[in-house]
Amino acid sequence: MKQYQAPDRPPVTPLPKALWRLGAHRFRKEEDGVMVGFSVILVIMMITIGGIGADIMLAEMRRTQLQHTLDRAILAAADLDQTRPADEVVADYFDKAGVAHTLNEVTVSESLNHRSVSATAEIESNLVYSTVSRDMKTLMPEKPAGDVYSGAEIQELKETLPERTSLTIGASGTAEERIGNIEISLVLDVSGSMNNNSRLSNLKVAAKEFVQTMDDTTEDDTMSISIVPYAAQVSTPDELMNALTTNGENPRANCLNFHSADYSEAFIDPYREYDKTLHATWSSSSYDRRPSNGYVDVNAYTDCRAESSRELTLIQNDTDALKTYIDNMFGSGNTSIDTGMKWGTALLDPAFQPVVSSMIDSTSGNTGTISNVFEGRPYEYGTNESLKIVVLMSDGQNTRQHFVTDNYRLGNSNVWYNAQEDFYSLYLGQDEGDDDNDGIYDEPIYFWPENGVFRNHAYGEGTYEVTETVKTDECKSYRRNGSCKRYKKIRKTVTVSEPGEAKVISYADLWARTTPKYVADQLYAPFMGQDAARNAWYYPVIDDVGYGTKDTRTRSVCEAAKDNGIIVYTIGFEAPNAARVVLQDCASSDSHYFDVQGLEIRDAFAAIATSIRQLRLIQ
Repeated sequence: MKQYQAPDRPPVTPLPKALWRLGAHRFRKEEDGVMVGFSVILVIMMITIGGIGADIMLAEMRRTQLQHTLDRAILAAADLDQTRPADEVVADYFDKAGVAHTLNEVTVSESLNHRSVSATAEIESNLVYSTVSRDMKTLMPEKPAGDVYSGAEIQELKETLPERTSLTIGASGTAEERIGNIEISLVLDVSGSMNNNSRLSNLKVAAKEFVQTMDDTTEDDTMSISIVPYAAQVSTPDELMNALTTNGENPRANCLNFHSADYSEAFIDPYREYDKTLHATWSSSSYDRRPSNGYVDVNAYTDCRAESSRELTLIQNDTDALKTYIDNMFGSGNTSIDTGMKWGTALLDPAFQPVVSSMIDSTSGNTGTISNVFEGRPYEYGTNESLKIVVLMSDGQNTRQHFVTDNYRLGNSNVWYNAQEDFYSLYLGQDEGDDDNDGIYDEPIYFWPENGVFRNHAYGEGTYEVTETVKTDECKSYRRNGSCKRYKKIRKTVTVSEPGEAKVISYADLWARTTPKYVADQLYAPFMGQDAARNAWYYPVIDDVGYGTKDTRTRSVCEAAKDNGIIVYTIGFEAPNAARVVLQDCASSDSHYFDVQGLEIRDAFAAIATSIRQLRLIQ
């Protein structure tokens, strides 16, 4: 039988050397596998960097949580109202947060009205992700091409690696409550509307409680309080006004007229000249108080009030005196929030230091005006750890504020007065029309309203001639009994001596005792006519500033105060919406404004007292 078998392969013919060289060259030029190795390196680097970032994020999150716990703990512990030991309070916070093991040290420093609490804490954060990436790179170092790691080799490499590391995270802080070098201005509305709904009574209770609280929680001689009661104007004591530079006179009270530009500044410059508010009434009444040496004053129709309880009190620390002062406040007049705030900020501004110094008796220590412990106040902004506070309260919006216009303010008026005879004379200038009919033109001319005549001098400054009918000794007819029944009469010119003394009246004194309407109707109208007299001597004498301008001024002075670092709290006490808007704008923030009704004003002042004592993280 025939056997089948696979045919033999033909013999292989050896390749020529040229073909071998060509293959080797192609092998050297081949690049298909290069990117695979490079990609592995990039992946390892990305994992490493990403791991480091993840570990840092994790560590920062733990640090933030730890710091937050520490901050809350030391703030609570430093509160002067806290009755528990400070270290126990801190430890309790850490325990409640589940990190009691991280607390290292608590340091407490305290004295009267001061407590400082410091603490440190540490926690370990394992470096998880960055260690894994590092391990991967370490476990698989580069080997020759074609070689792979066996399981035993990988295990052996793992055993040679150091243990994974961790990062120590620390937190520390100090909280302090210290009430020292506080300067406060209480700017309180005492306008007529405060008499409604027991507002003034409720204000007095709240303000006195505030003063007492601040006294109880501050060290002696570190806090000063000024109280600025305001209505249409702000009155000041003589000592303060004498330390300022002013023009104009007011025989009863001390107030200043500010211009709009003045409200862009928080200060009152002792060396700048300000217009003094003249004592005058803006009512339409017609009366004269000069014969009785009295002053015009029709209740609230005089903006600048003379009562001592209306005068501001500045830089005091006598709590009893301050509370008595508050008790004596009364409500009357219009509302000028801008003027009240202007004075409130000025009493905190360092420009007022010369005024304060002039009111301190350095020898006796305390004159009853300002104690010498307050020498140097108001402090410079941002120094002496001084906290400057304004508390502004109003129950209404700005209304009108009145003032005597410039043409009727300074110097002497045209009105002369003979006090002995209660007789007015009006100087009219030169007698160009020979109004007194004496044929002389080069002389002054005066009008005497009482008898309606023109003379060349004021009554009481000379003599005058009059022609009158007088009896003679010559008898014209007799009675039966021989007595003279009728004497002969003749016309005779006689010289009359004027009793008393005429003195020119300054504008300040004219309006202080005589209303503008009286001057127009009783003195000038007899020769000018009523309409002309009122147009010259009544309507233009008194002007006013309206609520729109005053709202703008209020906002300006509030911004000036806040720009200087003064903290402004405002209280709208049963106030209308227009007032609330202005007060909210004035406050340092929304949380510094209080809108209250009735007895809630006590809560507002209590909250402000607590806020002033607010804790501060100092590092």
